[in-house]
Amino acid sequence: MRVRVALILFLSTLGLAWLAVCGPVGPLVDASGVAGGAWLLRQQLLYLSGLLAIGLMALALVLALRLPWLERPLGGMDQVYRLHKWAGVGAALAAVAHWAAKESSGWMTVLWSRAGKPVRDAVLPWLTGSRSLAKDVGEWAFYLLLAAIALTLLTRLLAYRPWRVLHRAMPVLFLALAFHSLALTPLAWWGQPAGLLMGALLALGSSAALWSLAGRVGQRRRHAARIHSLQVLGEGPGAPLEVVCAVAPSWPGHRAGQFAFVRFERSEGAHPFTIASAPASLGRDAQGDELLRLVIKPLGDYTRTLRGRLRAGQALDIEGPYGQFDGRGAAARQQVWVAAGVGITPFLALLEARQGDAAPAGAQPAQLHYCTRNATADPLLARLQALCAQAHPPVRLTVHDAARGQRLTPAALAATPGALDLWFCGPQGLGDALADQARRAPWRLHRESFAMR
Repeated sequence: MRVRVALILFLSTLGLAWLAVCGPVGPLVDASGVAGGAWLLRQQLLYLSGLLAIGLMALALVLALRLPWLERPLGGMDQVYRLHKWAGVGAALAAVAHWAAKESSGWMTVLWSRAGKPVRDAVLPWLTGSRSLAKDVGEWAFYLLLAAIALTLLTRLLAYRPWRVLHRAMPVLFLALAFHSLALTPLAWWGQPAGLLMGALLALGSSAALWSLAGRVGQRRRHAARIHSLQVLGEGPGAPLEVVCAVAPSWPGHRAGQFAFVRFERSEGAHPFTIASAPASLGRDAQGDELLRLVIKPLGDYTRTLRGRLRAGQALDIEGPYGQFDGRGAAARQQVWVAAGVGITPFLALLEARQGDAAPAGAQPAQLHYCTRNATADPLLARLQALCAQAHPPVRLTVHDAARGQRLTPAALAATPGALDLWFCGPQGLGDALADQARRAPWRLHRESFAMR
C-alpha cells in the first residue's frame, strides 16, 4: 500500500507540474480542416510523456542508492526496491508513449497535412545547436532502455552476472536521456514549476547515476567481515547452507528480523540475505568480533554455487543492516507469523530475541505457522521447536507438513477471530494469496520481499 501511495503521489506531482504549463488545446480540427488542436495536443503529450519518463527513471536511480532514511516511510528496504522496480516499469511505458507521440507526426501529416503544426519551442540558448544531436541520442537511448528493462524484468532469461552487467548500464542510459531532456525542454518551462521540477529531477538522477557508476552505493554502510564457520543443514543439493560470519567492530548492530547485503567475492554484486540470529545471540569469536548467522537456500544460479565456493576464513563485505520486519504490531491485534521454507530465517532471529527473561520492548504473544515440505527431514524444525518452547512472550508453533497433506490456506487463518497483525515471509504464491485475503479481512499484512532484481 505504501509503495502504491508513494508512486501515485509522485506521478500526481509530475502531472500537476505539466498541467501548470499546458495551455488550452481547443478543437482538434477546426471548421476549415486545420488540425491545430491535434498538433498542439501531440506536442503537449510529447512533453508530458517525456517528463514522466525522465522523472520515473530519476526516481528509480535514487531508490537504488539504498538510502536508509527511505526505509521507514516505505516499510523497509525490500519495499524501496519494489518501488524502484515499478518506477523502472513506469519509465519504460512512458518512454514508449513518448516515442509513439514523436512518431505520430507521419500519419498526422497524411491525415491533415502540416498546417497548424506549432513551431518549435525555444530551448536554452547554449543548447540550441545541440537539438539534432539530442534527438539522436534520445532515440538510441530509448531503444537501449527498452531492451534493458525488458531483459531486466524477464529475469529467468538471464543468469545473475549478465543481468548485473546489463543493470549497471542503466545510469549511463539515464545520463544520455538527461542530455536529451535538458537540450529539448522548452525555454518557457525553466521559470515555472515544471522547469524547476525537471531541473531537480535531472540533478538528482544524474548525481545518483554518477554515484552508482563510481561504485559508491551502500559504501558508508559496508563493513569488513570473514566467514567463521560453514555447515550444510541437511542432505541433498537443496539443503540450506548455514554461514556464520564474524563482523568488524564497525558493525553498528542489528535488530532481529533485519537483513544485509553480502558480497562474498569482489567480482560479484551484493546479495540480500536475512540475518538469522538475534543481536549478540551467537556471542563473539576469539578476536572479539560479533558473530552473525546467515541461512542460504540454493534457489538461484548464484546461491547454488556457494557451497563449493565458500570456505572458513574467507573475507567478505556485509552492508546494512536494513529492514523493518520486526514482528511487532498494535496491542489490539493478534500477532500471527507465517513462514514457508527458507522464509523461516527472520523468525528464527525474532525467536532468539525472545529467549531468557528480558522480553524485547513491545513484543506480544504470537502464533507461528511454519509450512515445510517434509517435517521429518526439515533441518531447521528442531531448532525452531526449541526456540518456540522457550520464547517469552510465548510463541505457539503450528507445523504444516506438505508431505502429510497439511497445507496452510488463507481461509484457515481467516477463522482466527479479531484483527490480525500478519507477518509473512516465504514464496510469492502463498504471499499473494494472503494479500488477497487481507483485502477482505481485518488484517494488517507485513510482507518481506526479496524480489530485488
